[in-house]
Amino acid sequence: MEERDFFNEKDEVVPAQIYCPKCRTTLEYAIKWRHRTKKPALPPGGDERDRARFAKARSYRVRLDDKLRCKNPRCGKTIEITSLQTVVFD
Repeated sequence: MEERDFFNEKDEVVPAQIYCPKCRTTLEYAIKWRHRTKKPALPPGGDERDRARFAKARSYRVRLDDKLRCKNPRCGKTIEITSLQTVVFD
């Protein structure tokens, strides 16, 4: 059984303040995340190992965006997102 079988997935957009090192401005950007919520019960067909993995599983979010373009019309450079974690546990 795969890990994805333990979770319900939903994509969501969360606003975040990101700093552009080129133009030195901080603006709000919409960051895409995939929210994986643990299912209420183990799907049928799991063995003892799958039950143990399901008991340890927690809901979490994975950041999908790694880079974005600066909103400043005079800049427009690509910003690599380093100030946000890539995985956040709920």
